[in-house]
Amino acid sequence: MDRIPILRMGSFLLVTIQVDLYDRLALTLESDLVQMVNKTGAKGVLIDISAVSIVDSFMGRIIGNIASMSKILDAETVVVGMQPAVAITLIELGLPLKGVHTALDVEKGMALLRTMIDEDPEDDQEDIEHGPVAE
Repeated sequence: MDRIPILRMGSFLLVTIQVDLYDRLALTLESDLVQMVNKTGAKGVLIDISAVSIVDSFMGRIIGNIASMSKILDAETVVVGMQPAVAITLIELGLPLKGVHTALDVEKGMALLRTMIDEDPEDDQEDIEHGPVAE
């Protein structure tokens, strides 16, 4: 079965959707992502849909579900790269995507997530440079 890769970047999870999602793949992504938030304790989820040209009502509900479930697990969700046609379709379908924040691109989405959870971007860099601190 196909799966969408979920990458961990510090305290965030990054999902880049490169294919149009059919129903089973969307449900698998929803399940995998929520399990990964729980397993890793991620504080943010960034979903890049820049390669997605069509979002139907089912996919819109899946994105909303991911945001709601992630929020229950103490993680914020940001969707980036939305095409204008996708935004128009979501509004026409009456899908407000409650709990989903948006940004234009991955860089702005990461900055938004950091702001939302009050994370200093230097924290990740210090962990890389200095390694774990011994007590």
